[in-house]
Amino acid sequence: MNSFGEKLKFYRELNGMSIEELAVKARIGKHTLEQYETGEQIPTTQTILKLSTVLDVAASVFLEAL
Repeated sequence: MNSFGEKLKFYRELNGMSIEELAVKARIGKHTLEQYETGEQIPTTQTILKLSTVLDVAASVFLEAL
């Protein structure tokens, strides 16, 4: 589990959330989250902070994967 997308998916599933649920809670488009998980797109630092807050994971966990 080295890439940002792999970590995002791991912590999303660990929190029992679907992509749709995370999208709503983080106010990010579902398609955009799918692209983050597959590595097609890299999120901004602001988006990483949102995701880390919603998933209750330190932002550094995600930042080190970029």
